[in-house]
Amino acid sequence: MMDITTLLFWNVMITLVIMPIIHSIRSNATETKRIDILLNKTREEVASKYVTKEEFAISIDRVIDRLDKLDEKMDRLITG
Repeated sequence: MMDITTLLFWNVMITLVIMPIIHSIRSNATETKRIDILLNKTREEVASKYVTKEEFAISIDRVIDRLDKLDEKMDRLITG
Protein backbone atom coordinates (compact mmCIF):
# COMPACT_ATOMS: atom_id res chain seq x y z
CA MET A 1 0.00 0.00 0.00
CA MET A 2 1.15 3.52 -0.73
CA ASP A 3 2.52 5.55 2.04
CA ILE A 4 0.27 8.47 3.07
CA THR A 5 3.03 11.01 2.38
CA THR A 6 3.45 9.71 -1.17
CA LEU A 7 -0.28 10.03 -1.76
CA LEU A 8 -0.27 13.51 -0.27
CA PHE A 9 2.73 14.42 -2.43
CA TRP A 10 0.94 13.36 -5.62
CA ASN A 11 -2.23 15.20 -4.64
CA VAL A 12 -0.22 18.36 -4.06
CA MET A 13 1.62 17.93 -7.37
CA ILE A 14 -1.60 17.43 -9.27
CA THR A 15 -3.11 20.46 -7.61
CA LEU A 16 -0.10 22.70 -8.18
CA VAL A 17 0.72 21.55 -11.72
CA ILE A 18 -2.48 20.40 -13.39
CA MET A 19 -4.87 23.00 -11.99
CA PRO A 20 -2.94 26.04 -13.34
CA ILE A 21 -2.81 24.36 -16.73
CA ILE A 22 -6.56 23.77 -16.69
CA HIS A 23 -7.16 27.33 -15.52
CA SER A 24 -4.94 28.65 -18.32
CA ILE A 25 -6.79 26.62 -20.95
CA ARG A 26 -10.15 27.84 -19.64
CA SER A 27 -8.95 31.47 -19.65
CA ASN A 28 -7.68 31.15 -23.22
CA ALA A 29 -10.96 29.63 -24.34
CA THR A 30 -12.91 32.47 -22.73
CA GLU A 31 -10.66 35.11 -24.29
CA THR A 32 -10.96 33.46 -27.70
CA LYS A 33 -14.74 33.54 -27.42
CA ARG A 34 -14.67 37.23 -26.41
CA ILE A 35 -12.42 38.13 -29.35
CA ASP A 36 -14.68 36.19 -31.72
CA ILE A 37 -17.70 38.18 -30.52
CA LEU A 38 -15.81 41.47 -30.94
CA LEU A 39 -14.71 40.47 -34.43
CA ASN A 40 -18.29 39.70 -35.45
CA LYS A 41 -19.47 43.07 -34.12
CA THR A 42 -16.68 44.81 -36.04
CA ARG A 43 -17.70 43.05 -39.24
CA GLU A 44 -21.30 44.21 -38.76
CA GLU A 45 -20.22 47.80 -38.11
CA VAL A 46 -17.91 47.92 -41.12
CA ALA A 47 -20.61 46.55 -43.37
CA SER A 48 -23.07 49.23 -42.28
CA LYS A 49 -20.63 52.16 -42.67
CA TYR A 50 -19.41 51.66 -46.23
CA VAL A 51 -21.26 51.73 -49.54
CA THR A 52 -21.56 48.75 -51.81
CA LYS A 53 -20.15 48.70 -55.33
CA GLU A 54 -23.65 49.03 -56.78
CA GLU A 55 -24.46 52.09 -54.66
CA PHE A 56 -21.14 53.65 -55.63
CA ALA A 57 -21.75 53.02 -59.32
CA ILE A 58 -25.20 54.63 -59.10
CA SER A 59 -23.76 57.69 -57.35
CA ILE A 60 -20.96 58.05 -59.88
CA ASP A 61 -23.46 57.75 -62.74
CA ARG A 62 -25.49 60.58 -61.23
CA VAL A 63 -22.40 62.77 -60.90
CA ILE A 64 -21.38 62.08 -64.50
CA ASP A 65 -24.91 62.91 -65.71
CA ARG A 66 -24.75 66.23 -63.86
CA LEU A 67 -21.34 67.02 -65.33
CA ASP A 68 -22.63 66.22 -68.81
CA LYS A 69 -25.55 68.62 -68.31
CA LEU A 70 -23.19 71.34 -67.08
CA ASP A 71 -20.94 70.71 -70.07
CA GLU A 72 -23.91 71.11 -72.44
CA LYS A 73 -24.93 74.38 -70.75
CA MET A 74 -21.39 75.73 -70.96
CA ASP A 75 -21.24 74.80 -74.67
CA ARG A 76 -24.55 76.60 -75.28
CA LEU A 77 -23.30 79.70 -73.45
CA ILE A 78 -20.05 79.75 -75.40
CA THR A 79 -21.67 79.21 -78.81
CA GLY A 80 -24.27 81.83 -77.94
